[in-house]
Amino acid sequence: MIELKHISKSYNGMPVLQNISMTFRDNGCYCLMSPSGSGKTTLMRILMGLEKPDTGTIGISVADAGRNVDTGDSRDVSHGRTSPSISAVFQEDRLCESFSPLENVTMCAGRSIKASRVRWEMGKLLPEECLDRPVSTLSGGMKRRVAVYRALLTPSDILIMDEPFTGMDEELKHSVIAYIREKRDGRILILSTHQEEDVKLIGGELVRLA
Repeated sequence: MIELKHISKSYNGMPVLQNISMTFRDNGCYCLMSPSGSGKTTLMRILMGLEKPDTGTIGISVADAGRNVDTGDSRDVSHGRTSPSISAVFQEDRLCESFSPLENVTMCAGRSIKASRVRWEMGKLLPEECLDRPVSTLSGGMKRRVAVYRALLTPSDILIMDEPFTGMDEELKHSVIAYIREKRDGRILILSTHQEEDVKLIGGELVRLA
């Protein structure tokens, strides 16, 4: 479970998040939807520990792990246990451009899944001929699919996806959503989207920030 209490964040005196309180529960799928600039990406970065809120607290606990973060003292309260792990699709693809799609995924998935299985999985949504080419040669939509694969095939407790369907047509988006549903495997999924139809397709709960 992830519990946010009274989270606020400003940049140069400009409020981005104001007094946000919400709970994301185990096995839940949550779709953040609000106008651009309303703080979706900022909230996701706070959840990943890449930003610190100005006020408020975040409590995260997954199975045998626990972590509590507050704005004055980020401290691990897991008592020696492993903290929850997060895998993400960022707003930017954040891929190693000189590496192949296969290499981008396997270096994150590690030994948890064999390279042959990664190749088989990636062949579901990408042409076989592109899997060993440098990512720099791929289209934007292909790069986005590689980013989605990397998040889903990397072992984690929580999935965070910031506008994962960017650059995809409707048919492809439906295929990617079906794959996400297949591979989520009970993990908390928090994603942002601008399309309300995506909420129904992925079977999520709509969360509006503004």
